[in-house]
Amino acid sequence: MIKYCIGIALSIALASVSSVTLARDDKNMYSIQEALTTSAAQEKLNKGYTFKFGSQSHGSIAQKHGEFMSNKKTNAFNKTDKEACQWAFLSAMLSFQDRITSTGGNAVVNIRSYYRKNEISSATEFECGNGAIMAGVTFLGDVVTLK
Repeated sequence: MIKYCIGIALSIALASVSSVTLARDDKNMYSIQEALTTSAAQEKLNKGYTFKFGSQSHGSIAQKHGEFMSNKKTNAFNKTDKEACQWAFLSAMLSFQDRITSTGGNAVVNIRSYYRKNEISSATEFECGNGAIMAGVTFLGDVVTLK
């Protein structure tokens, strides 16, 4: 009976530790430039479109198509936090690229991180949430046509 009780107590303790480990929710900042220069980003992002982060300068705006949000997650299994975040970053940028195409624009400007509604405007870094099994980014940006 004592062995049975110890076994149950040990199982409960291990389950508690496992759920805490799985509940990891870190927020990290990563380089925009590094994410844009991965081989996948170089292959998939349209070179004819312009993406400007934070307050980076850009040409004059001929037409505004609206502010849009891109919220993307990726499986973090067997990836470093950085690799998973770069993949989620690319997914978000591809979503913006699709929005540019559908609105007739040619750029997204004023792109800023908006993970968990925490707005961070940076020309050099983006915020990403890293969990035990998922990673995600959320961006806000203005889709426009630049002259």
